[in-house]
Amino acid sequence: MAKITAAEVNKLRKATGAGMMDCKKALVEAEGDFDKAIEILRKKGQKIAAKRADRDSSEGAVIAKVNAEANKGVVVSLNCETDFVAKNDSFVALAQDLASLALTISTKEELLASDFNGITVQDKLIEQTGVIGEKIEIGDFRVLEAPFVGSYIHAGNKIGVLTGLSASGDNAAAVAKDVAMQAAAMNPVALNEDGVDQSVIDKEIEIAKDQLRQEGKPEAMLDNIAKGKIKRFFKDNTLVNQAFIKDSKQSVADYVKTLGNDVTVVAFERVALG
Repeated sequence: MAKITAAEVNKLRKATGAGMMDCKKALVEAEGDFDKAIEILRKKGQKIAAKRADRDSSEGAVIAKVNAEANKGVVVSLNCETDFVAKNDSFVALAQDLASLALTISTKEELLASDFNGITVQDKLIEQTGVIGEKIEIGDFRVLEAPFVGSYIHAGNKIGVLTGLSASGDNAAAVAKDVAMQAAAMNPVALNEDGVDQSVIDKEIEIAKDQLRQEGKPEAMLDNIAKGKIKRFFKDNTLVNQAFIKDSKQSVADYVKTLGNDVTVVAFERVALG
């Protein structure tokens, strides 16, 4: 039997994140072969991943990042089973690393197939499933490109938001972040009226009409009154029309114009756990 030193165990632990005892057992089984020990730990991860495939992974960490040019951003959620794991520093660090890698990627499939320190991201997730003992997966993946992109991560990494502006400016980063905070807090259904699905509008009209009928309003008046309620729905539920949370006297669209009268919010992406 090969003699396993503490230095070898520590090296394997740093490479995989596995516990000291798991690393020692893997090295013993591999008779001191470092690469074989890594493979043993990965196979353990594959077995655990298969057993936990049907588990709910609604906890995790959502990370939003923007590139150096501030014209592209990504939001990635790394999901796990429990809040205990989600708050672990190494788990959050992995989520941060994956988000940084994702800045050069266009799709979730590309991210999973990308190289992560010599193995694919998919294999890294399987490896970490074995280390942590929980189902770990990429939950959501969004990309936003615009003339200026800002980001915001809500406390505890539960919500991540990207906002795209039509132009930059001296205060663009602060404005884009404020708009992202707005989206995180108010959870708009769309950017503006044009982005609201017709089925949502139809449902809101029917709800409004039913309420009006219960109030005894004449049938002939229902359409006009319902249209007014839909306008209110747009004001409350579309990002650019919402009252700005830091100054309710102006809309989000009006606030963004402080960068210049022609500056607008062109897109946003919001990812939340659960």
